[in-house]
Amino acid sequence: MAKTRAIVITGNGTNCETEAAHACRLGGFDEVVIAHLAEILSGEIRLDDFHFLNLTGGFLDGDDLGSAKAQANRLKNAVVAGNGEKLVEQFTRFIRDGKLILGVCNGFQLMVKMGMLPGMEGGELNQTVTLTHNDSGRFQDRWTWLKVDPASPSVYTKGVAGLYLPVRHGEGKFVTDSPETLERILDGRLAVLTYSTPDYRESSMEFPLNPNGSQNAIAGICDPTGRLMGLMPHPEAFVHYTQHPRWTRESLPEEGDGLILFRNAAEYVRKNLR
Repeated sequence: MAKTRAIVITGNGTNCETEAAHACRLGGFDEVVIAHLAEILSGEIRLDDFHFLNLTGGFLDGDDLGSAKAQANRLKNAVVAGNGEKLVEQFTRFIRDGKLILGVCNGFQLMVKMGMLPGMEGGELNQTVTLTHNDSGRFQDRWTWLKVDPASPSVYTKGVAGLYLPVRHGEGKFVTDSPETLERILDGRLAVLTYSTPDYRESSMEFPLNPNGSQNAIAGICDPTGRLMGLMPHPEAFVHYTQHPRWTRESLPEEGDGLILFRNAAEYVRKNLR
């Protein structure tokens, strides 16, 4: 039986690759590879050989041109050594082959600026949304409650009503390029996660429940297939109860809220991609 394989891309300023790889292993993937972008550009490692791609948090290129913007341009224009193939072709083929991509924080910023989310229109990568500076004008490092849309097509949040996860970002405000794009996201139930009240019943635009001022309190979105998802909160940062801020004061389940996203990804791969 073929192994389930996950890849975590690192380099150029990412800094959550070890946690993401650990979450993939705990979630049930048979093999997890942390690959530097240089290994992919050299042709040593190919995305085609994996089922689940992780784009992790960090500060790509120091956020000097805006969060993940330089990396988005790099990935859309870089050529793989040896065969002359544009790297972006590996990404689009990965998507068309029905595989999974999860972008967290800086990885979410990368996905929207490459045009992977909220989805490729007509098979093309075109940016229609962005993640920009928090309304507070400051970096936010806090824990957030996240309401899950049960009607969302996301494969990652099946069976989940709410999540408690940390955010740590300076550019996390979700904004669309037009009312029509926002309508498409809302009508398609692509707004998987919204910042919410602690009971997960109501989405919130109030600070600090909504730490950045995102439109419609959007914290994470998926594409229409549910296989591509990005979110600003960090699921890999809460896969075990000892990562919870009150683990010494409360009786908590052993598994953290973030683990279910990786477990659902592994289950999807086992059932659909081997």
